[in-house]
Amino acid sequence: MSTKYIFVTGGVVSGLGKGITAASLGRMLKARGFKITAQKLDPYLNVDPGTMNPIQHGEVFVTDDGAETDLDLGHYERFIDESLTQNSNLTSGRVYWRVISDERKGVYGGQTIQVIPHVTNEIKRTIALNADTGADICFVEIGGTVGDIESQPFLEAIRQFSLEVGRSNCLFIHVTLVPYLAASDELKSKPTQHSVKEMLSIGIHPDIIVCRTEHPLTDDIRKKIALFCNVEPKCVIENGDCDILYAVPMMLEEQKLAEVACEKLGLDCPKPDLEDWKQMLHALRHPHQTVKIGMVGKYVELHDSYISVNEALKHGGIESRSAVDIHWIDSESLEGDDADVEAILGEMDGILVPGGFGSRGIEGKIIAANYARTHNIPYLGICLGMQIAIIELARNVLGFKDANSAEINPETTHPVIDLLPEQKDIEEMGGTMRLGQYPCALNPESKSYGLYQSSMIYERHRHRYEVNNDYRDDLIKGGMIFAGTSPDNRIVEMVEIPSHPWFVAAQFHPEFKSRPNKPHPLFRGFVTAAAEHKNNK
Repeated sequence: MSTKYIFVTGGVVSGLGKGITAASLGRMLKARGFKITAQKLDPYLNVDPGTMNPIQHGEVFVTDDGAETDLDLGHYERFIDESLTQNSNLTSGRVYWRVISDERKGVYGGQTIQVIPHVTNEIKRTIALNADTGADICFVEIGGTVGDIESQPFLEAIRQFSLEVGRSNCLFIHVTLVPYLAASDELKSKPTQHSVKEMLSIGIHPDIIVCRTEHPLTDDIRKKIALFCNVEPKCVIENGDCDILYAVPMMLEEQKLAEVACEKLGLDCPKPDLEDWKQMLHALRHPHQTVKIGMVGKYVELHDSYISVNEALKHGGIESRSAVDIHWIDSESLEGDDADVEAILGEMDGILVPGGFGSRGIEGKIIAANYARTHNIPYLGICLGMQIAIIELARNVLGFKDANSAEINPETTHPVIDLLPEQKDIEEMGGTMRLGQYPCALNPESKSYGLYQSSMIYERHRHRYEVNNDYRDDLIKGGMIFAGTSPDNRIVEMVEIPSHPWFVAAQFHPEFKSRPNKPHPLFRGFVTAAAEHKNNK
């Protein structure tokens, strides 16, 4: 069959969950045997989110092939369980960069470069590239809200694209808000009507309208939206609030969204195999215990800064039927003579130090790693969190009092963490780190080997600094083992402290490969260890 395209747009306000809607429908269609892929088109002018402040934009999600992307791609991967690529995230910045670069090279032969057709052609080219993976159905989410100036080239591009591949091969889903007015005790359809009118004015007629609402849609308002927006009543889909994010596919399945989508695309719609998804939801809804995990970070003001870690922790608790209560701890709150570290960390069943950049809050993270090590509390360090664990051990066990990362203190006499050799002469920040999936050889005597049940694993990276190999022997004398290294033994990928009940840290980002129905081994092991620690108190 020819590739089908599902374009997902948003109206009225931002933050309605276009990405979750697309990911949920993708899950339902994959459960029916279709091969799915997904793509996010972002209107901002940054080339990618890699240099953006996590507190402003949220997490940077990294793909196998090293793309630094929007966090919505994390939702897609977790829901549809497919690895996405460089072509799965496109920004206005990247589009204009490519077009201007081609213009400078003379590719356009002296033409006047315009938004139409040159910018829209570049957008269409990337949409087609992403679909070249052999997918049956390609989801394309347009960031922002219809009516935004920034989104106009993308909306025009998908309008043109639908004509070029054939309207029968395209489906337009528009996600809108149906607000509730308490004073009059009624749902209001007018914002949705205006949003659809805006879509019609640019030549796109939504086939399905997904209505975000805090109150159930009545038959009257469903019919009213259908009438004024020129769709059938069955194409007005209610998208209410769910107790668990991963319940959204089941809610939309009850609304028959997948059936309507298949009908509109001319596809057969077999019954879905959602048994593993149902079992996962049952486990999440019926935990046997709750564990407290201290998330010691520097971007805790915005929880989306660590969204993949948050979700991986939830996944990790499924096997031991443990609900995870994340305690957000600003690492700077652990610093200073007046900080009550015992009061902040003493009740934690596990301590996790995630990735990050820059010097702010570093000392607080070192204090957290020290507390976990000396109080036998399960510890999971991720990227910077592994480097922190090494700095802490070097200072407090090996006696290298000024031990540090060369990133934090270039003048340290003990740079136990230093730049990767290939990073020495790089000046630009964007897209220049060690990015994407790399192999890691596991030490058969490590906990990690037992968790993965494999001697070779493949994980995603995003870092510039690594363990300084000059200190390997010292770290081993201090009680660490290297649980994982690059296959050539050049880069330390994982460390553990065998004498500790559960102290594991990784240079890579395991959270990017965790799925709700396939929890990542490290998060499963960490939450299980936290549950054991809780029960042994």
